[in-house]
Parts: sequence; C-alpha cells; structure tokens
Amino acid sequence: MGFEPTEFGSDAEPLIQDLSGVPWTPLFWHACTFNPTAFTEVMMNLIRNPNINSSWLFRADVLYENGSVLDEALDSVSVQPRPASFAGFDLEQSLVRRLIPRNTLRDEPLDQTCLFYHTRQPGDNEQSMVIYIPHVSSPSEMPFYHPAVRGVAFLHEWNRSDNTGRVSTHYCYFDDVERSPKLVRTAFHLLSTLHKHGQGTTKGYVKRVHHDVVVPQIPMQTTYARLKKKYARRLIDTWAEVTDPTKHVFEDLGIAAFLIELWRQMYQGEAFPGFVDIGCGNGLLVYLLRQEGYEGWGFDARQRKSWANYNAKGEATSDAEDLPCLREHVLLPSIITARKEASEFLDHDTSDLDVNSLLHDGLFPKGTFIISNHADELTPWTPILAAISDCPFMMIPCCSHNLTGAKYRAPVPKGVDKSSSAYASLVVWVSGIAEDCGWEVETEMLRIPSTRNTAMIGRKRRARLSDVELDEVVQKYGGTAGYLDNVMKLVTVAPRSH
Repeated sequence: MGFEPTEFGSDAEPLIQDLSGVPWTPLFWHACTFNPTAFTEVMMNLIRNPNINSSWLFRADVLYENGSVLDEALDSVSVQPRPASFAGFDLEQSLVRRLIPRNTLRDEPLDQTCLFYHTRQPGDNEQSMVIYIPHVSSPSEMPFYHPAVRGVAFLHEWNRSDNTGRVSTHYCYFDDVERSPKLVRTAFHLLSTLHKHGQGTTKGYVKRVHHDVVVPQIPMQTTYARLKKKYARRLIDTWAEVTDPTKHVFEDLGIAAFLIELWRQMYQGEAFPGFVDIGCGNGLLVYLLRQEGYEGWGFDARQRKSWANYNAKGEATSDAEDLPCLREHVLLPSIITARKEASEFLDHDTSDLDVNSLLHDGLFPKGTFIISNHADELTPWTPILAAISDCPFMMIPCCSHNLTGAKYRAPVPKGVDKSSSAYASLVVWVSGIAEDCGWEVETEMLRIPSTRNTAMIGRKRRARLSDVELDEVVQKYGGTAGYLDNVMKLVTVAPRSH
C-alpha cells in the first residue's frame, strides 16, 4: 500500500501553540510505529542530509550546534539560532545549518535554524517536535528549493502503552502567502520522507550505501560546483558525440572532482606523478584533469570524434614529448607478451595498421596514477597493470568482461543472496583480483549520475609485489587465452589518414 496520509481541513485547529502568537497550520498526518528516539534520529539525518528531500540541494553545512559556532571564520552573531517557544514543549537542541544548492548560479545558500523539542504529557502520551526556521524576513528572499513559509514543523505524537503514534507536518505562513497547491505538495513530500525513513528504522533498515568514505563530502562537492560552473555549459554546447551530453559531462565532472580531491589528499607537498586513463573513451575526463593542471594522457582502441576538441595541452602541463594527450592503442599487457601469446596477433589482417604504434604493453613509469573509468575489457586488468608498474589506481567497473576480453558474468560471491545484481558481483570479483595482486582496496560510492558508481582505489599495498605470483593470479581468474582476438574486434581496421 502506498503512502496515504490524512489531510487536515482548512479549518482544523492548530496542534502546536507558538508563544509569540503566530499561528501554525497543520497540513497532513499519518500513523506511525516508530518511537520518539527513532523520530529524533531520522530528523537529525534529514537535517544533515537535505539532499534526501530535495535534488536541488547538495548538502547542509552545520554552522552552529548546541551553543558552539563550528566554523571559526564565521561571525558568531550571524549564525545564532532564531528563537521560538511553544506551549508545553522544552527546547532540547539547537542547530543552524546552511543549505548548499547544486546550482549556485540560480540560487543562493540559505541559513536555517533547526530546533528539537520534547514533552511528556500526563499518562502515556509523549510528543517530540522539530522546527525549521529559515533566516529570511519575506517570501521574496526565499530560494526556489525552500517552501515560501516562515517555518516548517514536524510533530511526533507517541503512546507508550501500545507503541503507536502519528507524525504530522505544519506550516507557519507569511502574512501575504496563501495555502497554495505547491506548498501543500511540499508538505506531503516532507511527511512522506519522514514516514518512510522512520518506518525503515523500526524494521531494522541498515544503510547499504555509504558515501564520502575516502574523500570528505564538502571539499569534493565544492570542487564539483567550481568545475561545473567553469566547464559544463561550454562542454554541453560543443558535444561532438551522439550520446547524451548532460549525462556524460556531469558524470565526468563528478569523477574529476573526486580525483582532484583524492590527489590533493595523496600528494600533499609532493609533485604530482602524472596519470594515464586506460580505455579513455571520449577523452573528456583526461581533458578536464589536464585543464586543471594535472599532467597525463589517455588511450583507447579507437579514436572518438571528441578527441579533436580535447587533444590539447592543459593550463599547467608541459609534456616532454610532443604527443597528443589522447592516443589510439590496443593494450597487450606485458605479462601476456612474456607468456609468448603475442603471436596470436599475427593472425589478424594488419596491412592497414601501424602495429608498433597501435600496441601498448601496459607498462607505465612508477607512481603514475592509473584511471580505469568504465574501461570494460581493461577493468580486470587494472590492478594487475598497477602491480607490475608499481602504480596507484582507481577503477570504476561498468560492463563485465574477464581477462580474455570476453563478456563475462562474475559469479555471485559466496554467502551472498543469489539475487545479488550482476554489477555487485562484478565489483566483488574485480576487488578480489586487486586483493590477490597485493592491493588494499578502498571503496567509494561516487556521487555521479550513474548506477555504475563504485570506485575502487588502490594506493596502499597489503603485500609486496615480490610476494605475489601474478601468473598464478591471472590463471586463477580464467587466464588470457583468446585475449587478442577479442580486443582486436574493438579496432576499426579501415585505412586511416594519420
């Protein structure tokens, strides 16, 4: 059954009494089975993560909490909570948060007071309440992403004898604002989110996806907002591929922001060692990173239309060789060459191909950061190449292939429900390759517009390379027989002009 709250009538009596005399209008209520502790927990999570309620918002920065200003750079007076008193309720906690919108060109951040109240009534009744008070004085000052009201209230009523209760939403309207359909829909949505998360808490829901494990949320999102403002419109307007520009541009802006903040963390006080993007596709990620001053390059089995736009030096790059930053290569890992399997290549018609320039052995200067972003056939090779060259890496799996380059469905991990998704199984399988290569794998669920958003980072060793038998690892995960036959299918064998 869907969420079906009861709407209060326009003539309903207020359920909460503001001692200042301003009225609070009830809008919707719904029965619930989560207790006051769960209510407080859910509301605190919603306060710290406003993006749960609104896709227009990035995050909330808590500026003030329980008497303390949390940012020394702020004027302590400007971030003091707006006071409010209610009959029968005791104030227990005060916060001021700053709502950070995704699009700062359209909307400004908004400071908002968040107040937690509680009261025990006679008998078994108990009430908890959370109030939002935006720091504005008129509807015209309110940004698009916030309802144009003076305050929003969430009331939780609980009966301890039978463990039943209800939750409701309430507005404190501006004098010249009416009960519009848009405001009513927003109140409905806010109550729906609260009810869903509260009931989930009661049922023992455990969050499966954890963001911001490797790189903190605030610096990553700040960098993303800067990159978006600087590049997004131009990149979308000049998109040369047949694919959807908005998806690819915003996805690569998010990955670039993550890498920039990861590298800032990794290379403090050190020279950046350079990067290589294997299976770089349209080349946009390489372009963005180079424009931000990070030296590096990328390759793929065939060039894309976009490369003409992106094959340029970045703002602070100084490549030793006069080579384009996006190049055509077919990866023939050195470990395969060492196994004398390169002879398979001779079976192909290579009359129109410059074989020597086309092949790359996957050997890179020590320390080069390897990027494997939706690299498909090259994904399972990433931790192996990184181990051979002693390079850190980040891989974001997408389509599943094995070490032969053939499409492959990774087995469901032992002890996991058989309904586990193919992507989840791929992530575990590729992570196993990395761990068997001696890497300590860190996982981050990226905030990008893609369901293929699991980033695995290898920057620390759990075992020395001398203690790892890479040939045995390759054989454990299916070997490489037929690799060249599969990867050469990616190459356009028509004559080329360069």
